[in-house]
Amino acid sequence: MAGGTGSRLYPLTKVTNKHLLPVYNKPMIYYPLYAMKRAGITSVLIVSGKGHSGSFLELLGSGSQFGMKLSYEVQEEAGGIAQALSLAEDFTGKDKFMVILGDNIIEDDLTAAVEDFKNQEKGAKVFLKEVANPQAYGVVEYKEGKVSGIIEKPLNPPSNHAVVGVYMYDESVFDVVKQLKPSNRNELEITDVNNFYLNAGSLSCNLLSGFWGDCGESFDSLVEATKLVQGSHLASVNERLLFVGEREHSSLKPALDANSEILLEGALEIGKIN
Repeated sequence: MAGGTGSRLYPLTKVTNKHLLPVYNKPMIYYPLYAMKRAGITSVLIVSGKGHSGSFLELLGSGSQFGMKLSYEVQEEAGGIAQALSLAEDFTGKDKFMVILGDNIIEDDLTAAVEDFKNQEKGAKVFLKEVANPQAYGVVEYKEGKVSGIIEKPLNPPSNHAVVGVYMYDESVFDVVKQLKPSNRNELEITDVNNFYLNAGSLSCNLLSGFWGDCGESFDSLVEATKLVQGSHLASVNERLLFVGEREHSSLKPALDANSEILLEGALEIGKIN
């Protein structure tokens, strides 16, 4: 997902898409692509706005230099993450798939989570991270130690656990999106999608152990993400999305395991999970 106007990063985004801005030594969009490649996902659809779609094609091409196959779709107008997700229906077909927001940087290896979702009978998977400013995100609410709801940008957050911009869905998500009504922001909210699966009892949830960088939230978050990347193995991922640095491989965050899953209460880049 690489659309949006990037208004919170203006004037950096006056003449370019925010996902093309540099984060330490690589364009921002390289990091979510690396997270997918690292997890074994190489068939990827990039959804961007119509203003800068050619720039993504110029930068990324077919994806062959990464060992990936990239496709492109244009979101004609800003309608929210869920609306952009609907553009992937033909691309994903009957496959399960992963969605990553193009301004999110994930330190963790998501390979184990992908394998876990392959074995999940149906539904969706989301990822959580403890943050200092939960009011800026979708936040989980707990009841008796279990996730009971997700609240979008609450004034009084019930917890510090934010839902990060990484999601996994089965094909039923497109029917869910078609049933959504626009929020007061006139957007189709991804939080409403995730709450649907939570209420249906088919949402699994994992805690991230490594850092999560949300580059598009503010100038400060962009600077913080750059510092986090600089001090991690991600700084040694090259322009072909290969880890080539001198940092010890033991420093890489391990794949999420079953112990990171949170119990749930209850009755969107987009890469195919084969």
